[in-house]
Formats: sequence, structure tokens, C-alpha cells
Amino acid sequence: MTNREVELLAIGGGPANLALAVAIEELGVDGLAENTLVIERGHSIEWQRGLLLPWTKSQVAFAKDLVTLRNPRSEFTFLNYLRSVGRLDDFINMGSFTPYRVEISGYLSWVAQSLRKVKLQLGCECTSIAPVRDAAGTLTGWLTKLADGTTISSKYLVIGAGRDPYVPPTLAGLPAERLIHSTQYRYRVSELDKAGAHRIAVVGAAQSAAEMFRALQTDLPAGDVSWVMRSIGLRAYDTNKFTNELYYPSYIDKVFEARPEGREQILREMHLTNYSGVETDLLQELYTSMYLDKLAGVDRRRLVTMTDITGAREEGDEIVLELTDRRTDEVTELRRDLVLLGTGFVREMPAMVRDLAAAIGLDRIEVSRRYRLELNEQSDAACYLQGVNEATHGIADSLLSVLGNRAGDIANDLLARRAGTKVNGTHRATNGHLAAVPLSADGVLHS
Repeated sequence: MTNREVELLAIGGGPANLALAVAIEELGVDGLAENTLVIERGHSIEWQRGLLLPWTKSQVAFAKDLVTLRNPRSEFTFLNYLRSVGRLDDFINMGSFTPYRVEISGYLSWVAQSLRKVKLQLGCECTSIAPVRDAAGTLTGWLTKLADGTTISSKYLVIGAGRDPYVPPTLAGLPAERLIHSTQYRYRVSELDKAGAHRIAVVGAAQSAAEMFRALQTDLPAGDVSWVMRSIGLRAYDTNKFTNELYYPSYIDKVFEARPEGREQILREMHLTNYSGVETDLLQELYTSMYLDKLAGVDRRRLVTMTDITGAREEGDEIVLELTDRRTDEVTELRRDLVLLGTGFVREMPAMVRDLAAAIGLDRIEVSRRYRLELNEQSDAACYLQGVNEATHGIADSLLSVLGNRAGDIANDLLARRAGTKVNGTHRATNGHLAAVPLSADGVLHS
């Protein structure tokens, strides 16, 4: 078993850590970029790879890329990517603020290939992270173990690997080959016989379920599809201009500083701006296609609303779902070959983070305004969490909207810690950089 040593290890090669890599390179400070490693378990850089369908679009404006809101003059902007691939004129002429998902994925891959100092390694799956302590018991860094048995030692750690897929407990006991979460859709469905008369249940009422329901029309055109949801029907996201202002990076301070009751209200009222809804154009397309089915006398797709899945079992070569009508309490059975889950992600911290917190000895997982895990002990080491801080930083934390600014916050916090130890509210520089950086009361650099 071999061990590699770096100063900063970032786990996950998605938008969050790519934005951080760019921020670290652009700050250009004293060797940090050259001693930073980003690892990605996939063998390529792709965005939302399970639902990377040719017609799907981002729901976020192109200017909310990895850098523009932090540094609009950066060479790593989405517009510069379009220019580099010869598609800038075409994109402008299309007249849309929201790119296709494959364009965002291409942009991320281009950024990864354009990094000059930060290293990126693909095909590296993290299996565990452990705190490292010296003989006195002081936390000095982190030891990350990979699936191939090798390890990586680092002083600083950034976890940006996303949340864990959510499988409803009622369905968790079904055979894995019968369940397809939206994160696996593109790969798993491509392995099926396209001409087969598959009987499919789609579960969930939000965007990922809607995209799978739409995709099945062409991916498995002979399939019989029942879309099961607890709600009374499909609803559109609340995306008016006033609610969109709540996704400004500047709004993070208001969420973070709010008293618990106020923060709870913010999160509750913002829920429909990103969850439990479907993009308006897709809703129109779905309704139109199902109307045309009726005109043609085709009955292979249906919505099953106000219904709970109260039981599930494998019986012979099929799955039997027990459905309970929320209006009448009537119980029926639905026999399917496959169950597709548009059920989103586990709301609690990912298992990777929870396991690390337990290993450190933390009773609860908290982060600073600048996304640093509160260790509850003195340490030169630091760990940062990306994309999992909705409860404290707002719903935008899991989206593209705040990537650039968040990367800047983390990078500046890292640089302040590298500069020296905190003395009387300042970090005393030890290497000629960032001398006497003013800090807030919580010891966090405010840039």
C-alpha cells in the first residue's frame, strides 16, 4: 500500500471542487495550487451523468458558472468555453440564459483539462477518511483511503462529493436490479431491450421523475409506465424574479445570521423554488404529449396521484407494489418489472461526512460561515464541506448559483489559516502573504 502526501485534498470532481480549484489557481499564492489534488471516482468529468439527456437544460443562468460572479474577467467563464469551442455566436443567437445540460457538462470537462497547477485524478473512489493526530493527541490532518488500497495524507480536506441517493424504506428491500435511481438512469436503461414491453413504475413528483417519465417515451417506447406520486398532481417551480433574488450569493449571510425560527421559515418558503416541482416548459411538453396519446388512443402512460406505496415485494419475475389511495384508503396492487426512483437525495449529511465526524468525536456537524467544519478543538488542520449546508446557508448551497463565491470564501479561509496562527483577532503572516488579516468574532476571514 502506498501513501501520497498533499497539502489540500478535494474529494469529488464536480462543479463545487472545480470552482475551488480555479479559485486557488487564480489566487496564485505560494505553492498551494501545486500541492492541491482533486479526486473523482468517475472516469470522466460529467455533470448529472445519470440524467445527462440531450434535451435537458440547466435551470440556472449561464453567468452562474464556476467563476463569473466571483471574477467576471476569469479565463474559466462559460462564455470563454463557448468561444474556445466555436459556439459563442450560436449560443447568443439562441437567445436563452439557460444552457443545455450537455453544454454545462462539456464546460466542466474543459475547465478540468484547462487547470495548470491543481492536479485532478480520475477513477479514485474514496472509501474512508480518518483524522490523524500526533503523539500529544493534536489533530494534524487527514488520511483518506481509496478503493485500490492506497492512501492520501493531507493537512486540509474539502468534501464536495454530493449527497447520498434516497431510496424510500418501503422499497429498500427490493432487489437492486429492479430499482433504478435517477442518478443511474442513463446507464441502466441503456442496457435494457429498447423494443421490450417493460412494465415500469416511476416514483416521485419532482424534476428528476418528470425527466425520466419524458425520457422513457423514446428510450423504451413500448413500455407501460405508471407514474406514482403522493401529491394531487404536478406543480411548477416558483421561479419568479423576486424568489430568484433569494439565490443571490449575498443572501447567504441573511440565512446564516437568521435566528432559528427565521431560518426555518426561509427554508420552508423556498422549498418550492427548487424541490417538489417541475420546470414549466417540461410540464407543458408532458401535458401535450399525453394529450396526443389520448387523441391517438394510446394508453401506455398514466399518472397515479395521491397514492402512497405502502408495501413492495418480489413475486416470481415481477415486483408487486401495494398502493394506498390517500383519498379513499383503498388498497390495490401494481405489478411492474422495474421501479424508477425520482426521489432525490438523503437530507442528512452524507455517510462520508457523518463517519468522519464520528471518528473526530463530534456530537454534531456544524460549519462556519466559510464552510469550515467546526472541530471543537485547536488544530492547524481544516475540513470544508461543499453542497451539503442547506440548513445553515440556504437552499442555493446545493446548486450552481453560489459556486464561485463559495469557492472564494473557502480559498480565502484556507489562505488565512496558512498565513499563520490567530493572535488577538488576526492571523500573523509567516510567509510574507496576507499579513494581519482581520477576522470576525468566529475566526473566519470575511473577504
